[in-house]
Amino acid sequence: MIASLPMYDRPELRGETDRYWALIRKGLVARGIDAPEALRRGDAVLMPQWEDPALVLSQTCGFPYRARLHGRVDLVGTPDFGNEGCPAGYYRSVLIARADDPRGDFAAFDGARLAYNDGLSQSGWAAPVNHAAARGIRLVAGVETGSHRASFMAVAEGRADLAAIDALTWSLISEFEDVSAVKVVGATDPTPALPYITARGRDAAAIHDAVAEAIAALDPADRARLRLRGIVRIAAEDYLAVPIPPAPDRIAQEN
Repeated sequence: MIASLPMYDRPELRGETDRYWALIRKGLVARGIDAPEALRRGDAVLMPQWEDPALVLSQTCGFPYRARLHGRVDLVGTPDFGNEGCPAGYYRSVLIARADDPRGDFAAFDGARLAYNDGLSQSGWAAPVNHAAARGIRLVAGVETGSHRASFMAVAEGRADLAAIDALTWSLISEFEDVSAVKVVGATDPTPALPYITARGRDAAAIHDAVAEAIAALDPADRARLRLRGIVRIAAEDYLAVPIPPAPDRIAQEN
């Protein structure tokens, strides 16, 4: 059995996340669904666990869901983190540049070098590339960093001009780290946020109800620290409708 909540699992919130999982697990067991006592952590690559038939619960990204996982996993629901300017269960990317960059707005970043966490990331790659294309702006595929925090550091250290950071991740970075070396220069349009998934054929509705109960039962302080507001159902078609942008290597070749 596999359970993981890898997307926002910062060390500073490890206790809150573990208590959240304990409540989810309690609800799963009460419904006759076996679940591991502890969350799985430390996997450098997440796709194998998302594709594993032993998966009970995890959180993926909208881009890998529509590009690889649709039809191979079942959607459980999408947590609502109350992201500013977004409907429930949606999110956006915050666009950051160096604090000393003379350009003050995203429209001025035509030709900018984009640091991105992964070429299969909705918030770090697809969202900024789609956002730029819709506005006639050309972005250059810069350094692939492996994480949103590393993309933030790439901009802060001058190794990239721009990065797009998941709004919740940006909120957490801003809470726990010094962000004075960068500034916000825009935000992308909202898209469906990172969904909870389970292996194909599991009782996704029962898992959804266990998660909803867990969120409601969380200590208010834990719920506030995790930014959890609830869980909503977003149709697979809404995830599939988001455009798939060119891959980083293709954009690099074009430039």
